[in-house]
Amino acid sequence: QVQLVESGGGLVQAGGSLRLSCAASGSISNMNVMGWYRQAPGKQRELVASITSGGGINYADSVKGRFTISRDNAKNTVYLQMNSLKPEDTAVYYCNLRIWTIGIGYRDYWGQGTQVAVSS
Repeated sequence: QVQLVESGGGLVQAGGSLRLSCAASGSISNMNVMGWYRQAPGKQRELVASITSGGGINYADSVKGRFTISRDNAKNTVYLQMNSLKPEDTAVYYCNLRIWTIGIGYRDYWGQGTQVAVSS
């Protein structure tokens, strides 16, 4: 059973920084993508950033240049460094682990979510 444990959310003023962490445990193959999604009240969940086990990175346009995703494969941990935070970054942030199996497809696992609130 795969489990994801997130930490690092909180309340910060606009222009401030926060760092989110997500540690995965369980049976995790090398073919995976770890990422962060967010969901603001009344809005759909959206991808913030993702990183493959090989280091390929993808960012949402709204966070490019402000957020940095990284991972430690030895620890099965993904990080999201968030700088220059804006009030519109306020949301619940969810860690995601997508594990691929050849010939079958993929399965998504989700963390419990951590609240990020940015005051103006």
